[in-house]
Order: sequence, then structure tokens, then C-alpha cells
Amino acid sequence: MSSDGVDAESKVSGNQANIPAAIRRELDIDDGDHLRWSLADDGTVRVEIVRQRSGTFGEFDGYSGESETDVVADHDAWGVE
Repeated sequence: MSSDGVDAESKVSGNQANIPAAIRRELDIDDGDHLRWSLADDGTVRVEIVRQRSGTFGEFDGYSGESETDVVADHDAWGVE
């Protein structure tokens, strides 16, 4: 993360707000990540990025559908190299 900080703003539309691209890139926010919001008594907002790219199934590719399978024989072997 850059020590210079990233200044950006976005517009609220309905009940949604976009995260500016510069902020997403700087914080490496990707599709599937969650944002955990908290509000302090003084009005300060804190946002924590909960990454969905790691954990038990983070590297699991699953079945791509590109090859024929026998569900009875192959069921427990999907994604296992």
C-alpha cells in the first residue's frame, strides 16, 4: 500500500456506492471480497476487507465442464490433482 494515500470520491446511487478504481487497486479489492463496515461514536467509518480468495477452497477450481465425467466414479475427485 502506498504511503502517499489515495484520494478519491464516488457517488451514491440509490442505496449503493461505488468504490473508486484507484482505491480498489491500491487495496487489492477483487470480485467476491466482502466489506465489513463499522461506525464509531464519533462518526468515523471503518471498512475491513474480508478476502474470499483464501481459505479451504481458495485454490479450488472445481469442474470446468470441459471433459466428460462419471459422477459416481469422479464425484470425490473433483479439484484434486
